[in-house]
Amino acid sequence: MAEDDAKEVDELDAEEEDERREPARGDDISRRAGVRDQLKEIYAEVELGYTEQWERANEQMDYWDVYNCKLGPKQFYSGNAKIFVPIVHNAINARKTRFTNQIFPQSGRYVEVTSIDGTVPYSQVALLEHYVRKTKLRTKIMPALVRNGDVEGQYNVYVSWVKRTRHVTFKTKAEPELEDGIPNPAAEPVEDIEHEEFKQGFPSVELISDSDVLVLPQTVDDLEEAIAAGGSVTIIRRWTAGKIRQMIADKVIRKDDGEKLLQEMRSVSKPGEINKNKKMVDAAGIKTETGGSTYAQVYETWTLLKVQGERRLCQVFFGGEDSILGARRNPNWSDRCPLLSSPVEKVAGSFKGISKVKPCADMQYAANDAVNEAWDSAAYALMPIVMTDPEKNPRVGSMILSLAAVWETSPKDTQFAKFPDMWKDGFALVGECKAEIGQTLSVSPAAITQGPAPAAAKGSRPNQADVAREQQVDLLTTADAVTVIEEAILTPMLEMFIELDHQHRDETITIRQFGEMGVQAQMQEVEPVQFDTKYQFRWLGVESAKNAQAIQQQIAGMNVIRGIPPQQLNGYQVNLVPIITQLVENTFGPRLAPLIFVSPEKQMPVPAQQEDQLMAMGFEVPTHAMDDDQMHLQTHMQALQQLQATGEGKNQKKFQAHIFEHIQQAQRKQMAAMQAQVPMMQGAPGVPGGMEPGGGPAPGVAGSPRIGAQPGSPRTQGPPGMISQDSLQDPAVFPRKTG
Repeated sequence: MAEDDAKEVDELDAEEEDERREPARGDDISRRAGVRDQLKEIYAEVELGYTEQWERANEQMDYWDVYNCKLGPKQFYSGNAKIFVPIVHNAINARKTRFTNQIFPQSGRYVEVTSIDGTVPYSQVALLEHYVRKTKLRTKIMPALVRNGDVEGQYNVYVSWVKRTRHVTFKTKAEPELEDGIPNPAAEPVEDIEHEEFKQGFPSVELISDSDVLVLPQTVDDLEEAIAAGGSVTIIRRWTAGKIRQMIADKVIRKDDGEKLLQEMRSVSKPGEINKNKKMVDAAGIKTETGGSTYAQVYETWTLLKVQGERRLCQVFFGGEDSILGARRNPNWSDRCPLLSSPVEKVAGSFKGISKVKPCADMQYAANDAVNEAWDSAAYALMPIVMTDPEKNPRVGSMILSLAAVWETSPKDTQFAKFPDMWKDGFALVGECKAEIGQTLSVSPAAITQGPAPAAAKGSRPNQADVAREQQVDLLTTADAVTVIEEAILTPMLEMFIELDHQHRDETITIRQFGEMGVQAQMQEVEPVQFDTKYQFRWLGVESAKNAQAIQQQIAGMNVIRGIPPQQLNGYQVNLVPIITQLVENTFGPRLAPLIFVSPEKQMPVPAQQEDQLMAMGFEVPTHAMDDDQMHLQTHMQALQQLQATGEGKNQKKFQAHIFEHIQQAQRKQMAAMQAQVPMMQGAPGVPGGMEPGGGPAPGVAGSPRIGAQPGSPRTQGPPGMISQDSLQDPAVFPRKTG
């Protein structure tokens, strides 16, 4: 006991000493003088804030039931049929697919980085795109984020840095050693087993439910304004016993308070508590009974605390009114709150937005009532009604519906009637509800999987203008919605990726890099990021989609530029290389673009001796048009003979294939020299016109559009849904009506 008392006194003395110095990031300040009183006031405000938004959280649970096609007490009709028409479900899934595809264009480039010195830091672009793939934004985060935004009216993600450790075992070959530890070169290498510990860190993006997020005051425009105004940002965490032990080991929460929380954990949740995660698990089919799992509900709060006379952004964990698990300065060097939150549509005077399901919920309930009434009516309509006269037919009990049944009655006394087909009217009402919900959510029938186009739904074939008009509206509405996600969530997320990388990564990392225009994809080592150069990051989803729609206009503009006379340029020179390379990359992507255009430095011939070294190492070496084939053949033959003499025949086939390519190339050069003697001004057989003295096609030759003309002559059949030229002139103007 005396030792425990002495240890407790030492800990109190250490805490008093800590209070007199400036706290570092990660130091616990929850028991400092004055800080604990501030935390108690903040906890009371947070608890009251969650109580005030309890009604909003309940409504969101109803909206999730609508999306998950779960019948609830808000249905008016209660009959035998229990059918839910997935109108809202299909519409939100269609929006999710459309938005996600535009946020992640097929070109594979999502990031634009601008530096202060005007250079393009391709390594930073490659690093960010590597982290985008590592966090699985395309497959795991973004579809769920778009869906949550539509259902809850708010986008919420939490960005942090995670570390993973793997203990890997692999085979290797080592040279045997002598007794004194000196390698024995005469002995053959032996196979050995080695063990190595691999540590890797990368950003983590966590999707947060809106019912778990509280921003005070609730009338601010963004999180920074809320914190600067003396408010707070709080997230509900549900920790298991293992998670609490991990937080204690990482020194995020205090050990004594954490162990006390482990003892006080109860399996029964508080009355009225909303566990959105549990509701979503139920929707997926996994049932959890009350009291079946034990977790601790913890408030993670970000707020400004007055420490040593200065206001600092701190991270606080509340385990209850009298349980402050820990408080520390912001562990992020950037001193930013790691939560990114934005409403789907901004509402004046409120931080949070309104669910997209709210205007459609009543219409969805009406569609469910109509289809259930229609289905019950259809059950009656499918069964015949038998009318008979009981006085003339005393054997009514023997009239049984069965195969080969015999009814002992006069056919004149017994007749069949049919119940009215009221189910058709019910399904017509469902169709009207579906059209109204689709219009409210900006979803056309063609946007839903295997859905018909608008004109096809009316029984007529859609023409080109109908398809173009639908695609134009789809582009405008999608770009407007996706821009909110890119500017409020994705662009700040990229900045956080770089900041976390600068703080936590100390070793080089090998990632795939596309490089600048015309450079093939390659693996490159990226050193730890330094902040000596200022970068500006931007997500490129909407811009890439707009560029894809404007490719035809780019080609037309290039025709106009190349036709401007030199005397009108006042000394300027026209360089079409950036336009051509950007056009090719937008059309075919960064993987095929380097194969289409090769930069001049890549076209320089390689000396024969250097080719020998590359082929000896096992590389594929192509021939070059400017090679001296005879000299290369002589050098390669000598190198091949040396390999055969030394017995190193592993890469002899590389030399043989390369020598054969040189022989073929020499023959092609000889044939081309013979054909060059034929006058080129006569024109090629079968091609109208000929060649101009400068070597270019003459005016009117196929493949050479006139200056300023749109490409595409002669007119050919385009792909289905191709947007015409007049519809691309102004995105805000509908295409003209034809047909």
